[in-house]
Amino acid sequence: MMFLLWGIFFLSLFLAGCKGDYKPKPKGYNRLVLPAAEYQPAPDSLPYQFEYSKHARLLDDTSWISERHWIEIYYPEIKANIHITYKRLNSKEDLLKTLLNDAYRLTSKQQIKAYAIDEVNVVTPSGKTAVIAEISGDVPSQFQFTMTDSIRNFLRGALYFNTAVQNDSLAPAIEFMKKETMHFINTLEWKSSH
Repeated sequence: MMFLLWGIFFLSLFLAGCKGDYKPKPKGYNRLVLPAAEYQPAPDSLPYQFEYSKHARLLDDTSWISERHWIEIYYPEIKANIHITYKRLNSKEDLLKTLLNDAYRLTSKQQIKAYAIDEVNVVTPSGKTAVIAEISGDVPSQFQFTMTDSIRNFLRGALYFNTAVQNDSLAPAIEFMKKETMHFINTLEWKSSH
């Protein structure tokens, strides 16, 4: 008798759980917690000065082609970094042309997967000009820029995410990092002593 009651109980649970209107749930993504906008000055060891997030880490570039004063501004919470390369020009106009052409070529490589590349010139509060390329689509770098005084200093930056998640899922983090990159651009100052 007890066996029959347990059998009816499990059968009713089974039948109650089998409804025909089940729909599979879409794949979910982790919730991103974006850090607050709090900034600190860069160390004095670089030939340029800027502010960066208190939630980011300043790292040396460890790529095989890295040079002195190349850095990564790494945001561990969202696995993003701003890769910064710097060159001293020493009034060499041909070097400036080469660097600008290289920057343009690196941005153009994104065209394979990009929906659009919007390039704009912006003037910072201190009067410096930056050329910014905003890249739409599932591309490795969504935001790139160059800044130069045309005589002594040349700087290029590129935003990267260290994740395989598609850019539409990263949209809030991409927008956040664009603002962080613009803060870098707006606070950049060249040092004359280096």
